Amino acid sequence: MEIINESSTTDFILPGFSDQPQLESIISVVVFIFYIVTLVGNTTIILVTYLDTQLHTPMYFFLSNLSFLDLCYTTSIIPQMLVNIWGPKKSITYGGCVLQFFFALDLAATECLLLAVMAYDRYAAICQPLHYTVIMHPELCQKMVLTSWLGGLGSALILCSLTMKLPRCGNREVDNFFCETPALIKMACVYSRVIEIVVFTLGVVFLLVPLSLILISYGVITQAVMRIKSAGGWKKVLNTCGSHLTVVTLFYGTAIYMYMKPQNTTSQEQGKFFTLFYTVITPSLNPLIYTLRNKDVKNAVKRTLSIEKCSAKS
Repeated sequence: MEIINESSTTDFILPGFSDQPQLESIISVVVFIFYIVTLVGNTTIILVTYLDTQLHTPMYFFLSNLSFLDLCYTTSIIPQMLVNIWGPKKSITYGGCVLQFFFALDLAATECLLLAVMAYDRYAAICQPLHYTVIMHPELCQKMVLTSWLGGLGSALILCSLTMKLPRCGNREVDNFFCETPALIKMACVYSRVIEIVVFTLGVVFLLVPLSLILISYGVITQAVMRIKSAGGWKKVLNTCGSHLTVVTLFYGTAIYMYMKPQNTTSQEQGKFFTLFYTVITPSLNPLIYTLRNKDVKNAVKRTLSIEKCSAKS
């Protein structure tokens, strides 16, 4: 307890990419641009799905929740990262590190579950079209989203409390650009089998199980699609499912690589760039993927903009 109390009064150091100064300025500009794209893109989706009544369906209810998650997730990480790159100090307070670690973990775990929920929604829409509105009624959709949020919260409370109790023996350097699980565990001066088991178990529950359910859903969807004769039907299915599958591939691919393999098999520099991908780039691509591949969203954006223009003229 003495070590924990002592460390709780000290700032942590976040070196980020400071060992590669030639890349640091380039990375900061790229991160800033992607952050702006994330803010604009995800805010647009949230506003459009709220304002356009034609998008008041389960699919877009889940999509707006995904956009809100991405907004919160990136905002919990990127501002502090940019402050550290551009400022004289590369540090974060103990309390700030705990909050960043907790919220990033909570939101990432919630997104894992939400992507699985969205896959089930696509299964119901394509494989049970006549009963879709009965199956995916508003109360069930709200419960599914609430379960995703509570599941993420529970996992974050467990892992955060265990990780921050690890003795660090005065070590203050979190070898990453934000307070993330692998880097915080590596700070410990003792080996914890319990933490390793908990991380693996949560990885199975929040990564492998949802991904398995997603793959099962799309396996059934594929069988249903094979029975569709019209080219228009094929195109509609590919438009609605293709966006979700692309997001799933980007998110789960990098997350599983980082969390489901032994930590000592990944170099720290390699780990930083993988982390950069799923914390900065993926959230900015989500709205672009859904907007570019989805006619409903594009038409809704056009309708919303035309309404605003008419209101401004009048």
